[in-house]
Formats: sequence, structure tokens, C-alpha cells
Amino acid sequence: MSDRAILLINLGSPESPTVPDVRRYLDQFLMDPRVVDLPWLLRRFIVSAFVLPRRPKATSEAYASIWTDAGSPLKVYTAALAEAVAEQLGEPVRWAMRYGTPSIEDELLALAETGVRRVRVMPLYPHWAMSTTETSQVEAQRVVDTHGLALELETSAAFYDHPEYIAELAALTQEHLEADDHLLFSYHGLPERHLRRSDPTGNHCLRHEDCCQVASPAHAFCYRHQVFVTAERVAAALGLPAERWEVSFQSRLGRAKWLDPYTDQVLEALPSRGIRRLAVVCPAFVADNLETLEEIGMQGRETFMAAGGERFTLIPCLNSRPGWVSAVSGMLREAPIPATSVNVS
Repeated sequence: MSDRAILLINLGSPESPTVPDVRRYLDQFLMDPRVVDLPWLLRRFIVSAFVLPRRPKATSEAYASIWTDAGSPLKVYTAALAEAVAEQLGEPVRWAMRYGTPSIEDELLALAETGVRRVRVMPLYPHWAMSTTETSQVEAQRVVDTHGLALELETSAAFYDHPEYIAELAALTQEHLEADDHLLFSYHGLPERHLRRSDPTGNHCLRHEDCCQVASPAHAFCYRHQVFVTAERVAAALGLPAERWEVSFQSRLGRAKWLDPYTDQVLEALPSRGIRRLAVVCPAFVADNLETLEEIGMQGRETFMAAGGERFTLIPCLNSRPGWVSAVSGMLREAPIPATSVNVS
């Protein structure tokens, strides 16, 4: 048996679309200091006093609208990807959720029991962010340290500009894009303070208008720069002129300033600009989930059509399509990178 295994990590999902399960999931998710980067006491107060009493009911209804007979779409697609990658690589491949189950802790403990000594950790997020990539890496290391596991963790790089990711995302998009469609790249949003906090230079991100275009060491940790690179490369691969595509950010939460423009506002405004036939792709996600299927596929569609849109196409995520399985397998054959972390107390 190989002494190496692979652990694919995705964000997470409640166990079921019921209110109690959604409440437990939201509590775990929002109490992560790399998601809500506020002091513990203030974070606990906000989550307990304002979020958990109100949000679980609406969120559970949203989850119910996308739930399948097999369960959470995110889990179903992540499991299918792991199984297909294992078959292609001929190595043990497990999968975990950062929040919910199967947990990173349970999967690493199970791997340690099999005699594995090296685990290649691949967070399934194309673009680096402290609330996705970093928190997954930190949690994996915490498990190893807490339990004294004889596991050496290896990390896969963010793949926002990897040729195989770009090629497969472009191929998927092309399959669903009509000749007269406008293409909207809708990325999950982040609070602007996350970018400033993750900037290792301390003086680049969001300090001037063209910060994403000016070369800087900060770009290795800059979600905003990386999403623009992905969009530009996919648009170039598709041969789209600048006037046929744009970028927006979805899923904002709270009153803090988040990356803009906001997707819901863009969808409402597009028909008044003469854009009535639209395709939306969500490259921040590699597996369909609540944010793609319900927020964009249902709410976003309704917003756009009510504003005067004529055609709305949600382009699915890469999920477990064969080309994506090959791309992930190819990236896992490449050398790992050193783990990196931003200090968050």
C-alpha cells in the first residue's frame, strides 16, 4: 500500500436542510476567525444574537430547494470527484468538508490508522483566501498537532491560473454559451478588510485603483487579483471581446464593505444596458452548491428576468466531469508547495 494519500477539501454543508442542522452548520462556519475576523467575544455576540435566531429558517428553505435524493449537491459532487481521481491516480483519495461532515479531523484520523505517512491536502478553491484555502490548511495542521499524528502534510497551490483549470473552465463555458450571450463571471465575495489583512506587504491591496494590475508579492494572497486573472484568461480562451463579459461578486453578508460590483445589483441593471441574454458562470466554486444553484440559478434568474431579461443561463460548475477529473489528477502529480498562513487571533 502507498504511504501517501490525498485529501480533497471543500467548504461544507449542513447534514440536512432542517433548521437545527442548518443552525449548527452556520454556527461552526461563522465562528471561524478566518471567516468572521473579529475578536472572539464580539464574533460570538453577533453570531448568537443576530444570525442564529433569524437566518437558519430562510437558509434551510434555500437548502431544501436544491437538496437531492442523494443529499447535499456539494457533497455528492465532491465525493464523485474524489472517487474518479482515485481511480485515475491509483492512490487513496478521501474528501472532507471544512464545516460539517465528513470533517477534516475524522478523515485525517482515519488515514493515520491505515498507516499513511504523507497526505497531500488539496483545498478545492481555485483562488486563495483566508476564509477558504487558509482555514482548510490551518485546520488540517491543527488536527495533526492536536493528536500527535505521524503525518506529513503537503499542500497543493491555488490553481486560479493553472492551464488545465483554465482550459476546462473555458470548455465548459463554451458548451453553454450562445453566440449572443453576455457572460457574467460571478465570484463569491469577500469583505475588503480580508484583502488588506492578507496582504503580506501591508501597503498594496486596495491601496490604489490598479493594484490588481501592478505586479506585487501580494498577488499570491490576493483573491481579487486572482479572480480577475481567471476571468481574463477564460475570456481570452473563448475569444470574447471586453464588451461581452464582466465580473461581479455575490453572497455578501453584514454591513462591512465587500468586493464590488455586487452580483444582484449587476443582474438588475444589465437589461437597462441593453443586455437581455445572459450566461452566468461561477468560477470560485468547482462543485455546485447553494450559492450557485439557489442564489444564482433561482434568485439571480428571477432578478434578471424581472428587470427585463429574455434568457438566463446558469453554467454548471466543473463538478466531476471527465476533463476536470483529469485536470485535478494532473495538478496532484505536480510538486506540493510550502504551507502558508496569515496570523488571525
